[in-house]
Amino acid sequence: MIVGIGTDICGSARVAEAIERRGQAFLNRLFSAAEQALAARHRSPNQFYAGRFAAKEACAKSLGTGITDRVRWTDVEILARRSGQPYCELSGGAARRAKRLVGRDFIPEIHVSIAHDGEFAQALAILEARPK
Repeated sequence: MIVGIGTDICGSARVAEAIERRGQAFLNRLFSAAEQALAARHRSPNQFYAGRFAAKEACAKSLGTGITDRVRWTDVEILARRSGQPYCELSGGAARRAKRLVGRDFIPEIHVSIAHDGEFAQALAILEARPK
């Protein structure tokens, strides 16, 4: 059962500018060590980060909150399967919110898709309540 949907778009130039201004502090505030390791192996790290930024925002929107003091950037981790397909891991406030939304008889799962076109990355997230 679909519980929530979120979408977002982000430009890689915007991300590059933030990294240039704030450096590693910016990356550590928004991205886990695993996400940063994936970006380091990517041919275009700024484009990669733009996609992950959009995906995190989309996932948080699917929770009905967006990024807040209760759902933090690092509570939403966008990783990759062996195939390269992105997937979402929730922790902290994001995990608690997802569990509340789906109820105790269900398991929350967020499906995420990221698309790139030129400078822009767009992401879609769908929060599903799966039966236990």
